[in-house]
Amino acid sequence: MSDIAILKLDGKEIELPVLRGSENEVAIDIDKLRALTGAITLDPGYKNSGACKSEITFLDGEEGILRYRGYAIEDLAEKANFLEVSYLLIFGELPNKATLEKFENDIRQYTLIHEEMKNILDGFPKTAHPMGVLASLTSALTAFNPKSVNPHNEEQMYQAVCKTMAKFLVIATWTYRKMQGYPMSYYDNSKGYVENFMHLMFELPTSKYTVDPKIVAALDKLFILHADHEQNCSTSTVRIVGSSHAGLFASISAGVSALWGPLHGGANQAVLEMLEEIHNNGGDVAKYVLKAKDKDDPFRLMGFGHRVYKNFDPRATIIKKAADDVLSSLGIQDPLLDIAKQLEKVALEDEYFKARNLYPNVDFYSGIIYRALGIPTEMFTVLFAIGRLPGWIAQWKEMRVNKEPIGRPRQLYVGSPARPFVTMDKR
Repeated sequence: MSDIAILKLDGKEIELPVLRGSENEVAIDIDKLRALTGAITLDPGYKNSGACKSEITFLDGEEGILRYRGYAIEDLAEKANFLEVSYLLIFGELPNKATLEKFENDIRQYTLIHEEMKNILDGFPKTAHPMGVLASLTSALTAFNPKSVNPHNEEQMYQAVCKTMAKFLVIATWTYRKMQGYPMSYYDNSKGYVENFMHLMFELPTSKYTVDPKIVAALDKLFILHADHEQNCSTSTVRIVGSSHAGLFASISAGVSALWGPLHGGANQAVLEMLEEIHNNGGDVAKYVLKAKDKDDPFRLMGFGHRVYKNFDPRATIIKKAADDVLSSLGIQDPLLDIAKQLEKVALEDEYFKARNLYPNVDFYSGIIYRALGIPTEMFTVLFAIGRLPGWIAQWKEMRVNKEPIGRPRQLYVGSPARPFVTMDKR
């Protein structure tokens, strides 16, 4: 292929550079397009537009491939833990044993939350959605950490990473405890990061709480699988907010808000709401499968297929086993989980779903696991945010270190042309 693309416009030929990524992806560089032609591209939803060069995540939806910094997601989920993967995403390489231990200990230094944050939390009604509370609390961290982070100063950046990883986990669990009316809990520095999540969520002053190692292992995998996913809606939001040189907490708060939407991080919540709808209407799975096949019926099966993956979601293969392990370990009898199992069987065996690549995705299985652990549906997207945090940090850091320009999309104006002002008496 030539290293230039030729664009013909208004009788003129314009040469545009053609770039290749490390996995042979091809991009036409249109950086000078408007300067050379006066024209812009129109790409609703930016489905065909690359906003940046990135070394973090490679995703091939057609082949069902996901890699972080070159490492296959299958290997990372099987052989690494969440903090190892977090370090890899943010700093570029897998840590050795000493580096990982230092990273975990340095995170522990920042796990205390300023007591005045409770005043902000107290201002929310108990009925507030946890994602709204989390976005607000994350933004509020800026007030307690007002010093601007210099991304080009490695020590400052490292401290900011540790502080963000520490405090975000705690305030995320506080949103649940607020909803339940429980007293706020604190990080236990004698326990691991993912194990701490379960203690922060469920431990009460009145009783000792123990967690099954299989549950910790399943959550660890879930966090790894959610840690980054290239330039999705929330990640692009973090980058574009950060491109104005907004701080790390403010940028992540914006990412939390983007993730909240049902078309993005709210998908696993939508799965459980769908299962509840089926259950509340008699639990007839076959009836709802027929509704899903009827193009004139508004009902849609949630948690099947993927906007990017045109084959099986590689993350779903991994988390299906974890879901089976958790359900087997807990021995839970739940009608919604029974419905989920029936839907899974249909999707994996029915030719209609197989022909359209409508396989169960990571949102389907993560919702099942969270339900089995007794986590309220409203908290599902909060757990997604905990997993996605290192990816957001890595993307913000890369964008700032690379000195990317402020994000400023163009538009094609289709409104009224110029017209004279009409005075009040003539309207």
